[in-house]
Amino acid sequence: MNNFLDNIPKLRVSSWVEDGMDWLTDTFSGLFKLIQSGGKNMMDGITDGLLFIPPILFILIIAVLAFFVTGRKFGLALFSLIGLLFIYNQGLWDELMNTFTLVLFSSIIAIILGIPIGILMSKSTAVENIVKPILDFMQTMPGFVYLIPAVAFFGIGVVPGVFASVIFALPPTVRFTNLGIRQVPKDLIEAADSYGSTGAQKLVKVELPIAKSTIMAGINQTVLLSLSMVVIASMIGAPGLGREVLSALQRAQVGNGFVAGLSLVIFAIIVDRLTQSFNKQNR
Repeated sequence: MNNFLDNIPKLRVSSWVEDGMDWLTDTFSGLFKLIQSGGKNMMDGITDGLLFIPPILFILIIAVLAFFVTGRKFGLALFSLIGLLFIYNQGLWDELMNTFTLVLFSSIIAIILGIPIGILMSKSTAVENIVKPILDFMQTMPGFVYLIPAVAFFGIGVVPGVFASVIFALPPTVRFTNLGIRQVPKDLIEAADSYGSTGAQKLVKVELPIAKSTIMAGINQTVLLSLSMVVIASMIGAPGLGREVLSALQRAQVGNGFVAGLSLVIFAIIVDRLTQSFNKQNR
């Protein structure tokens, strides 16, 4: 049996993948360079705009937003105030704004792509059967692997970091959108049909509003997954708190690594609670 298996020719999967990557980079090099330069300039502009806002004003805005979003409760507002002041006190404000930009772009792109794909999946079982294995692949593949095509396409910097983050963070929005629309009660769909609603009208006026809570839960997971890629993205030149964690790891600086990691935790908690509160308000 072993001899039989040994006689089977080895599949040249790695060579096929490399040949495909070479073809893509050669064929679409101009497009990739345009995306790289345009994306970098756009993200740098947003980061510069955020840094132009006085830190204390930005912190107060987030605290006030947290207060009203959570139903005039002081818990998240106080945590946001103290947490962001701590990050500023540690000299990591610029890194926080870079991280904010990276997470913002990654999340927006993933949501823009994910919701339409989820809608298509909910409307077609065939599309669902095709997309589901792809989503499984995207979720189970280690995040470090996504850095390889990101660097091949866009080089080093923040844009490949966004590319890798989008791939890693996209599946929850797709899955939850599909789930939310499929869970809309059939009697409501039948009622909409009885009134002569078109497919677009049913989607916009019935299915999406009812599925909004589930879709928002998927968006929340997408944002957190984008944030979880910050450290990995720093390995290919993405700026932010992830770079501080990576630098501390390389230099065995336990204190600096702890502070940068704690800053990421604070930021993640604020983002998570805010998105959850928005979901509760919509519900």
